[in-house]
Amino acid sequence: MTRFRAALCVATMLACAPGTVHAHDVNALDHAPIGVMGDHRHAQGEWMVSYRLMHMEMGGVQIGTDDVDPDTVVTTVPNRFAGMPMQPLSLRIVPDTMRMDMHMLGLMYGVSDDITLMAMANYAAKEMDHITYQGGMGTNVLGEFRTAPDGFGDTKLAALVGLTDNVHLNVGISIPTGSIEETGEALMPMGMTMPVRLPYPMQLGSGTWDLEPGITWRGQSEQLGWGAQVKGVVRMGRNDAGYALGDSAAATAWLAYSLDQALALSARVEAKTTGRIDGIDPAIMGPVQTANPDFSGGESVTGFIGANTVFTHGGLAGWRIGVEAGLPLVQDLNGPQMPNDWSMTLGVQKAF
Repeated sequence: MTRFRAALCVATMLACAPGTVHAHDVNALDHAPIGVMGDHRHAQGEWMVSYRLMHMEMGGVQIGTDDVDPDTVVTTVPNRFAGMPMQPLSLRIVPDTMRMDMHMLGLMYGVSDDITLMAMANYAAKEMDHITYQGGMGTNVLGEFRTAPDGFGDTKLAALVGLTDNVHLNVGISIPTGSIEETGEALMPMGMTMPVRLPYPMQLGSGTWDLEPGITWRGQSEQLGWGAQVKGVVRMGRNDAGYALGDSAAATAWLAYSLDQALALSARVEAKTTGRIDGIDPAIMGPVQTANPDFSGGESVTGFIGANTVFTHGGLAGWRIGVEAGLPLVQDLNGPQMPNDWSMTLGVQKAF
């Protein structure tokens, strides 16, 4: 978090730096908010490199749209694995908070004015704090523990295929390069700490080849920029562990206002639906909600505000910095699950 806050502070100061110059034909409105991927094409022969840092925090417990306290979870929610050795009748471990930092490195290349190729790799660091309740019943807290896997995630490849000057198809595929065998130490209700395969939200990849279709529309005037994008994720069968994460679909729309050539402010809304996990990993088992595939997926609507700045002269001419923060407006979860609290994305881009 310290590095994220420092980077955000630097980006904010740069974005707010005074001065207006027009030496280069670039504009802060030329790109969508930094949280939108695959929003623009490049001219033939043009390259772009990008780096994004996305930070997300989650906390509490939610069933549907209702907040639920941990004591209620451990006294009312059945354990899917009850009857197996050392498995109580109800859940006895409740995730309390989760944090994730995802570092994303992207590369784009304009094959022609109508087709741009894109690749993206990512490295994620996750932390989840848990509360363990004592024994097989009651509300006595035994203690807390944390799991914290990190590593490379799945790799994305895509082609942006122009239909008109303002509309293109997003034709993508996700390659399962992220681990689905992450382990950690868990405090069990009977008091022992033991190694376990971490539940689904704490794995680094999907384990499946996924199709990622979409369509994007953008436009802009002298002072306004706008756009919309619809994208999906379609899992191509189950992974080697015996499950597939839920298919998803997301629709987003944004509006940006240019304060001058170098700085634009934006507002965006995104609606997303995600299905439940299909299948089960037999190595993931425990009296915790995140080990139950049925407690996954749901619907959400999230609002974002952001800023894009572009340097128009000097040694940094052409470099772009974007920042965007998001807060959930509506969350309807197949719970019990942890809802999102907030997220922030900071990014740097350079075309050449």
